[in-house]
Amino acid sequence: MLRLLLRRLFKALGYCAAASALLVLALRWLPPPGSALMVERKLESWIDGQPIELKRSWRPWEALPENLKIAVIAAEDQKFAEHWGFDLGAIRAALAHNERGGSLRGASTLSQQVAKNLFLWSGRSWPRKGLEVWFTGLIELCWSKQRILEVYLNTVEWGDGVFGAEAAARQHFGIGASYLSNQQASLLAAVLPNPREWSPRRPSGYVSQRANWIRRQGWQLGGSHYLDQLKPARPDWWPGAR
Repeated sequence: MLRLLLRRLFKALGYCAAASALLVLALRWLPPPGSALMVERKLESWIDGQPIELKRSWRPWEALPENLKIAVIAAEDQKFAEHWGFDLGAIRAALAHNERGGSLRGASTLSQQVAKNLFLWSGRSWPRKGLEVWFTGLIELCWSKQRILEVYLNTVEWGDGVFGAEAAARQHFGIGASYLSNQQASLLAAVLPNPREWSPRRPSGYVSQRANWIRRQGWQLGGSHYLDQLKPARPDWWPGAR
């Protein structure tokens, strides 16, 4: 009986792994219709008795502004072009910081954030972390860096019910994402650690200072020239190549 149960369990896990791999591969070309985080926020609003309208408009890579692309990289993951989903140096630094006590520090790359936002629930647990590692690996294997950043900028949360660069630009500045100034792009990137509490339209002193730091970091990374590193170097037949 135990062997039968284990056999069925492993078979079910195999089916789930295959289905998740096919899903990630399909999303290499298809715009995600939504994300797990969007569903979670909608359910939370219903439970709280204050339903919210989700705002999101998909924009392809070519329509997303370069200043926002580099601002997000400078703010969230400066080794984005170099790693394969995990920044081991940042993870070690975060673990050392957390062991000393005080506020918890994360070390999630943009790839990990896409995996969490798109497929997983909020919270901290070992099962969730294991699934995050699995989906991050699939994303890095099947998608190009450009695709990862494209999906990130179209699914990241920028306020209550506001998801993606286009909705954020219209919500906070009343313009389309392609018209964002360098300052506006850096302010949007500056609030990403806490987008439901911090405002890019009415930034606090800390958010303004962080935005200034992000602009300096973006310039030091090479500005829009940094984005050239995100072009896929894999063969045309590989799933992650454009």
